Amino acid sequence: MEFVRLLLVFLHLLGMGMLIAMFFVQRRAGADAPLNKGWLHGSALQLLTGVALVGLAPLTDQDYDHVKIGVKTLVLVAIAALVAVNLNKPKPATWLTPALAGLVVLNVGIAVFWT
Repeated sequence: MEFVRLLLVFLHLLGMGMLIAMFFVQRRAGADAPLNKGWLHGSALQLLTGVALVGLAPLTDQDYDHVKIGVKTLVLVAIAALVAVNLNKPKPATWLTPALAGLVVLNVGIAVFWT
């Protein structure tokens, strides 16, 4: 069971890395480029692996702070919602990419510094 937990943590971190990479991909594409679908894929990977980690907590003897998990989930849902609403627009708002990056950094900060 420990291998499964570590695999989920690994995939969760890859999702975070994908979201950070999407900021740089989006910036490189330019302000006129449509939103990259990688934002949605990274947030979905984070959400699925996060829910799986919390669901497996009793089996792996992990104890998570459920308020922290709730806040992180809300931030992730905000990221996914912003991406879903703007995904099919030919040109996203200029504030969107920095806002998404800020939300990703906020989520990482909550994960690291909230004890």
